[in-house]
Amino acid sequence: MAKNVAQSPMEKHSLTSFDQQLAKRCSHEGVKAGVKAAVVATIASAIPTFASVRMLPWAKANLNPTAQALIISTAAGMAYFIVADKTILATARRNSFHQSPNYEA
Repeated sequence: MAKNVAQSPMEKHSLTSFDQQLAKRCSHEGVKAGVKAAVVATIASAIPTFASVRMLPWAKANLNPTAQALIISTAAGMAYFIVADKTILATARRNSFHQSPNYEA
């Protein structure tokens, strides 16, 4: 019988607004974590890249500045998207309304 009852427009609007706020917060946390990971990945990939270009003859001959920038930015981009995606999913899972109960077999 409860299925036949229509929701008021105020209830629908407040639930939608709450969902939007929750999604915005989840994505904001993901962006912050992704930026932190990208900074760490940039430093972690820039140091060996620049060191290898100075010390290794093959790298000095074959890695021009464009290649060096591509190596560093690829590492930063991958770190950003992987960490942001995992953080958004973890936050959404933590804030889920339908958390399954733990059943022991």
